Order: sequence, then structure tokens, then C-alpha cells
Amino acid sequence: MSIKLIAIDIDGTLINDQLEITEKTKETLQKATAQGIKVVLCTGRPMTGVHKYLDQLGINNLADQYVISFNGALAQTTSGQVISQFTLPFEKLVDLSAVALKADVHLLAETADAMYVLNQDISSYAVYESSLVSLPITYKSIDQLNTIKNDLVISKLMITDEPAAIDGFSAKLTAPIKRAFNIVRSEPYYLEFVNPSASKGAALASLGQELGVARTEMMAIGNAQNDESMITYAGIGVAMSNSIPSTIQLADELVADNNHDGVAEAVEKFALASTTTD
Repeated sequence: MSIKLIAIDIDGTLINDQLEITEKTKETLQKATAQGIKVVLCTGRPMTGVHKYLDQLGINNLADQYVISFNGALAQTTSGQVISQFTLPFEKLVDLSAVALKADVHLLAETADAMYVLNQDISSYAVYESSLVSLPITYKSIDQLNTIKNDLVISKLMITDEPAAIDGFSAKLTAPIKRAFNIVRSEPYYLEFVNPSASKGAALASLGQELGVARTEMMAIGNAQNDESMITYAGIGVAMSNSIPSTIQLADELVADNNHDGVAEAVEKFALASTTTD
């Protein structure tokens, strides 16, 4: 069966360590698009950090192209029509902030247009995230956020801290907190919390239903824990060689790393080839 949709993580997958899409990968994905295959960027980033890559691939601001952001909390057309969305109530931020404060780790909340850090001592990893995804960063206490809570549409919460601190924090998370969120480690220094109904895999399922594309007609490519739900959902799950061990173990196929056009390799081998053999 032909591949009709390719879901691709951005960081550590689509882009190399210089945060660029290589010419070979871009050309290969444009070939896929030209053959009618949907190329869906599927990322933990907010949309502010995705637009430039959609532009480079020639699929931005279109009613028939799609993107998944905030680790599956939002699926939409690249022109902005929402397919599915799962946000977090302010009370969940309050609950997690108490746990983070007690553990002395750095917490932030992301909306579509702002990043709110809850520690006056702003983590360097939060500053990096702000720069990476082009979201303005602002310190606000819980009290200050409470005054604007009715205007907040929270898509994601993040612990941004030293890897060892996140290791310790993760090990001590209580059952109620684990039930309240879908929790994924996107980088050694990022622990992300979204609505428990949200994941890249769930968003891919919703998008497939919208488009009439079966999971057996999908390929998903990623490198980290937050990609594992889509890698296991898609008919062909592909891990980059730079993936963490658990992602490699779950994947059906392994390709080159993000610095050696692994995405292009996967698309050429499993998607473009399939369109010519049916």
C-alpha cells in the first residue's frame, strides 16, 4: 500500500545540528509533495517555530497542507484551520508549579504567542527555547498569571533544567501528576507536559480520520521520546540513527542521522518507491 502521509519531527530529525533543512532533504520532500503525499511537520514547537520550515518546503499557508504542534496538542492546516486542539486549564499549571517549586526546578508555560517563566532566576534552557521557537519570554508569578487566567490558552508546560535535575524530578513525580498530563522528554534538558489526550500519535490519528488516510498509509520519522507515539501509530515507524535507545527499539526501520539526510533516505526508500510499485 502506498504511503499517503509522512509525519516528520523537526528537531533532531528534519533539521541538522545547524538547525537547517539540507538541500537533499528539501528536494526529496518536495518530490513527495509533488506526488500528492502529505508532508506533515509534527513537533513539540509552537507554530512560531515552525513557519520558516513550512516556507522552505513550500507548504505554508495552504488549506490542503497540515501541521501538528505542541507535541500533538494542536493539529491544523498550515493556513490555520484547527483540526484538533487540547489545552491545559490554569489549575493544572497551579498544581505543577507547586511541585516544581518544592523540587527547585524551572517551569514555564507556553501559549501560541508567549512563553511565561515562573522563576525569576530564568533558566538558560528557557532562554534557548524562546530563541529557538521565536516566542517572547516573560517572567510572571502564579499570582500575576492568575489575574489573566481567563485569557490564557495554555498548550504546554515545560520543565527546563539541567538533565540531572530533570532525572531527579521525573523519578519523584506522583501518580496524580502523571494522570493529569501526558509527560514526554523531548531533550535531556526539557520535560514537557500536555493534555493527557494529546500526543503526536493521537493527533496523527485525528488527521488521518479527517483526510481518510489509514495508519497503514502513514510513515512517521522521529528521534526522541515525544515522537514514539506517532512512530508506533504509523504503518512505518522510522527512527533516526541519532535517536534515543527506546525510540530505536520501537521503530520498524532505522535510517541515517539528522546530519546525514536520514529523512531523505526514509522518504526515498519507503514513500517515493511505493508510489512507483503499486
